[in-house]
Amino acid sequence: MKPISLTNKEQNSSDKESQSTLIDQGAIPEHIAIIMDGNGRWAKSRGNIRSYGHKVGVDSVRDITEACAQIGVKYLTLYAFSTENWGRPKMEVSALMRLLARSLRNEAENLNENNIKLETIGQIDRFPKNCQRELREAIDMTKDNDRLQLCLALSYSGRWDITEAVKELAQSVKDGEVDPEEIDDEIISAHLSTADIPDPELIIRTSGEYRISNFLLWQLAYSELYITETYWPDFRRDELYKAIQSFQQRERRFGKVSENAQKKSSSRYVQELTP
Repeated sequence: MKPISLTNKEQNSSDKESQSTLIDQGAIPEHIAIIMDGNGRWAKSRGNIRSYGHKVGVDSVRDITEACAQIGVKYLTLYAFSTENWGRPKMEVSALMRLLARSLRNEAENLNENNIKLETIGQIDRFPKNCQRELREAIDMTKDNDRLQLCLALSYSGRWDITEAVKELAQSVKDGEVDPEEIDDEIISAHLSTADIPDPELIIRTSGEYRISNFLLWQLAYSELYITETYWPDFRRDELYKAIQSFQQRERRFGKVSENAQKKSSSRYVQELTP
């Protein structure tokens, strides 16, 4: 398989070894979702304007995407712009829109050459026409790629996602296409913007904030959480590996009793029944 190269840097032997160790020591999450937080605070701590943090944050996106593709992650969802972000100062929002359009224009061919598919979720129609155009062109260019799906959550809200699903289901019930008694978790999931991909196994939030911030509210029901104090512009592949290592050390029970506890319980039950 062709080596992944989004950062235009040759992968060194140390990183190859780190990735090999990571793969050998446990399961790699199929889907990772990241709340990219702290760009503005990172820039402010360096005496710079907030938009500078967003600009450097693009380098982190590039590095994390490359690393995920290299280690076998199949889906990477990045919370790039929430519906709440529209309430930020107009100058910052305008700078973000220009950065988004420029980044898409510069990165589309790179993603395509590395067999990475680009998708988006959210209220894309709220973005400037030039941003919408760049998004459509990048998505169309990469639509047949299958090494990694990079999904950008743009003008996204978990509540909006669920609300839209409820509206669609309500219309289906009204039209007689769906019986209300048939509605279950699977049917609701099938009407969300992420219907075609598995729910995230690992969600990472940078900058030390302990909030979900209206991100994939339904889909994160059983995701493992990893919070780091690192601001997004400083979050690179070594930090990603730490998050995955933390994930690998956890026992995912999905509300059930752990396997070890179940064995001990069964053993005690057998002993109690034995004369």
